[in-house]
Amino acid sequence: MSQPGELGAATRAYQRLYLVRRCEETIQKHYPEDEMKTPVHLSIGQEAPAVGVCEALAPADRIFGTYRSHALYLARTDDTDGFFGELYGRVTGAARGKAGSMHIAAPQHGLMMTSAVVATTIPLALGAALALERQRSTGRAVTFFGDGATGEGVFWESLNFACLKRLRVVFVCEDNGLAIHSRRESRDGHAGLTRVLEGFDCIVRSSDSTDVIELRDLVAGAIREQDELGKPIFLSLACYRFVEHVGPALDRRFDLGYRSDDEFEAWKLRDPVPTTRARLLGLGVDEDIIGEVERAVDARIAASVARARLAPPPPSSDLYQGVYA
Repeated sequence: MSQPGELGAATRAYQRLYLVRRCEETIQKHYPEDEMKTPVHLSIGQEAPAVGVCEALAPADRIFGTYRSHALYLARTDDTDGFFGELYGRVTGAARGKAGSMHIAAPQHGLMMTSAVVATTIPLALGAALALERQRSTGRAVTFFGDGATGEGVFWESLNFACLKRLRVVFVCEDNGLAIHSRRESRDGHAGLTRVLEGFDCIVRSSDSTDVIELRDLVAGAIREQDELGKPIFLSLACYRFVEHVGPALDRRFDLGYRSDDEFEAWKLRDPVPTTRARLLGLGVDEDIIGEVERAVDARIAASVARARLAPPPPSSDLYQGVYA
């Protein structure tokens, strides 16, 4: 039987998942008003890997992400003011309005950077792992990337180096089967990524679960094994985005030929939010408590959007601040 502490942790995991979903649905609502001067790559439908992994990480861990960054930022920071401030290009944003959606970060929370250039943050995680080792830190480096990044040479070089040097790196592949609009079968010349990785000296775990609590437990187990064996981890976490590659619209344009209606509907039945909500109810969390969590999140998001709209843009004197090259 679940203990109260376990129920609290499970409720927190759902709260972060619901927060990500509602923040991005809020972007969908307001983006057509043209006040958010940044491209957006939403993760609606595929939030579970980012939230599940972050729930298993420790404060000392250092995280590197991609341009589909919202779930990672919110799961790690729980910061809606900095998030919407950045989306609206205001001085209250996480980067004072200069990073936008694709490069939002929070080093003070261990989210070191996100980048719009595919696979570029993977080798940076190696450097972070080496630095943490020299500092005798308990932290590990965590790098998130899509399955399209595994076609880059730097992924294989980084994985090889991490295995050779037994670095405390967690490679997280958010595998939605697409590199923008290119399906796996049109770009991969091997039988399957996890099968190939069985030949590397690392801990390999895969899952197609959309249950954030299940993913959290999977990752926590892999981390315990890493602490025992001193090997890097590779996580292949299947997911599916409901929205277009870039922009706020649902992606139902199956006439393009890269996705099917049947595939879309099958994943919709496994939507992470209702799936994890049902898991909470099954664990014994009261419906009223879940409702309170959801209402609190919705109220906080509305307040953050209102504050962001009233905040000023950064002054021109900010132009060269934080520029080092």
